[in-house]
Amino acid sequence: MTAIIAQPGFAELLRRHRHAASLTLEQLAEASGVSARTLSDMERGRSRGPQHRSVTALADALKLEDADRKQLIELARDGRLRDRWVRPTGLCELPRSVADFTGRVAEMAWTNDLVCADVSPGVASVGLITGSAGLGKTTFAVRAAHALRSNFPDGVFFLDLFGMSQQPLTVDVALASLLRALGATDQQIPTDAPGRSSLYRSLLRGKRVLVVLDNAASEEQVRPLLPAGGSRALVTSRRLLAGLEGVRRLSLGPLPLPEATELLTGILGDRVAADGEPALAHLAQLCGGLPLALRIVGNRLVSRPGWKAADLAARLTNEERRLDQLRAGDLKIATAFGLSYEQLAASARRVFRRLALVPGRDFDAALAAVLGGISIEDAWDALDELVDLGLLQDSASGRYRFHDLVRLFARDRLHEEDTAAERDAVAGTMMSWLLRTATTAGRWFEPAYGPSDRPDTDLVRLSSMDEADHWLRVNSDNWLGALRYGAGNAQHAAVLDCAESMHWFSDRWMHAPHWREVFTLGAEAAAALGDPAQHATQLNYLAWVHLVPPGDSEATLRYAAQALDIAAGCGARAQIAWAHQYSGIALRLLQRLDEATVSAAQAVEMFKTDGDADAYCQGLSTLGDCLRDSGHHHEALEQYRRMCVLVDDEEAGMTPSIAALTRPLALVRVGDCLRLLDRPAEAITALAEAVRLMDRFPLSGSQARILIALAAALADEGRADESRQVYARAADVFEAIGDADESSRCRDLATASR
Repeated sequence: MTAIIAQPGFAELLRRHRHAASLTLEQLAEASGVSARTLSDMERGRSRGPQHRSVTALADALKLEDADRKQLIELARDGRLRDRWVRPTGLCELPRSVADFTGRVAEMAWTNDLVCADVSPGVASVGLITGSAGLGKTTFAVRAAHALRSNFPDGVFFLDLFGMSQQPLTVDVALASLLRALGATDQQIPTDAPGRSSLYRSLLRGKRVLVVLDNAASEEQVRPLLPAGGSRALVTSRRLLAGLEGVRRLSLGPLPLPEATELLTGILGDRVAADGEPALAHLAQLCGGLPLALRIVGNRLVSRPGWKAADLAARLTNEERRLDQLRAGDLKIATAFGLSYEQLAASARRVFRRLALVPGRDFDAALAAVLGGISIEDAWDALDELVDLGLLQDSASGRYRFHDLVRLFARDRLHEEDTAAERDAVAGTMMSWLLRTATTAGRWFEPAYGPSDRPDTDLVRLSSMDEADHWLRVNSDNWLGALRYGAGNAQHAAVLDCAESMHWFSDRWMHAPHWREVFTLGAEAAAALGDPAQHATQLNYLAWVHLVPPGDSEATLRYAAQALDIAAGCGARAQIAWAHQYSGIALRLLQRLDEATVSAAQAVEMFKTDGDADAYCQGLSTLGDCLRDSGHHHEALEQYRRMCVLVDDEEAGMTPSIAALTRPLALVRVGDCLRLLDRPAEAITALAEAVRLMDRFPLSGSQARILIALAAALADEGRADESRQVYARAADVFEAIGDADESSRCRDLATASR
């Protein structure tokens, strides 16, 4: 019997001819103009029906003649015919990918991992891509599908589910579209959704396809469309679709500025040289990294050759008109946001609009409740809805924020749908609440206030010093905005109360950048109220703020002089003493030591006479510093010893919390003086105890400086390794409080001479 020899397929025949020609894939690719990747897909059977022009180019490169050439071309044609029979042309076709696609490298790697993942039999391997309007979810999914196409020999299908429209695609209509794409005739498609779903699963059995389900509306819409087995699905949605089980999730965010600039550069093409990179980077920044906004800007510039990028950037800088400028033809960023906005319930729309009034960068549910005039529980529901639709970004800490362009859209909706009177009333309510809450939180740190003087706050739990500290820090942009609002609306009493309540808290967060503004507004409010004692008090706070590193001693002297003049005029002895105290510190820093000693001595005498033990202790510290810097070490040590006696005497009248904080500060001064008096062992003992005591408090510059003093004393005694370890600790503290220069200096000392 004569054996029947099977004819080789296109893939095998192509591989034989390449080997016969002694060509590598790369060499054949270069000779034919067909990419090496495409050639690899052909030889592995993943591309069973390549295009005619590609095959003829290969035949030319391989120098095939007559029968060999005809056989290769006919096998490719047969493959194309089989593909046409299996998948009708034009049904659920994948859209073209944009040529200037940029970035998303990590996200593309995520899609590759999805394809390569092992899944249980019958289980769908699904990638869910979510994000707000304008982030390029569809563009990304299409790009990924094109890149992955060779992994799916049985087809790649794309279906728009119209999730943001008033009438999303129904499941039965979606299934019918996919079934037709898979080759089913209208007569073969069942009339009911369960029947269509069954046929869909049957047709996919044993196949390897990729289904891109774009713009999904809900979990119920998506579930019946997910393929199983060796197939994969990419689903895009503005909603989180939290109810979908067993899916891999990818949340797209805005493009980083370098990638955003690169995308804009790709869109502009030959125009880039004329516009210049700085102007394009500014444009990209104004677009907030949203690919849709970048494409709109790029298209506007391309379609108007006479425009300059810098001119368009100047237009976009005006927030009032930025959204109006972000339009090109039928592309408009506000329209994209509007589709999500229309999906919201009426209460969530109201909260969304009013959140545009928040003065800071982020906010919590309590502030949303105040703005919406709703309960905290209803605020959580509204915020969840906004996050679900990509109109807000949330975080694990319970804080929410807008994308810059979404915030502008919310503000536009607020001006369109709410009257000026309504906007003013809501803003006033929010600002008043912020001022009251900030004032209550600040008073947690005032020794003069007890628990009964700190009223319960609605919506926010402030039942401890730690909770008050946390609220003031995370909401600093918001309550500072409320303070400015109050100042601008002549709410002088509320502004002064808030500024005054921050005095003691500012000691815990002295390196925060806003204290100069806080106490300036406080001083202006006191002046407007005609309260000279409080005016002098706020000016003294300003004198103190300007002593905080990097500091401005001359400014401290100016504010202290103003405070002294006003306090003397109204007989405010305490503020006269404090003005002398701050003047003494500033004069010492300016090396005007004789004047400094006189001012410090005046402050000490007044504090002692007035019986203010807390202030008296600080005065002794300043006087000791002046004497020490003047070379009077024994006299300085005497002042520091008095401090130690005072803080250890429970009958002296010091506030316990202030005594606890002052004790390590007194000991470090004792240690410094002992070093100067050449008594190193005693100095190290005092400094080590100061470090131990200071570890009980939050990180601060004082703690770091105590560590530096101990490190220097250890170095004096030849204990180099211990000294370096302490310098390293000081560097960590400076880094934590944001003092990079001092951190670097201590880090150098920690690594020196190793």
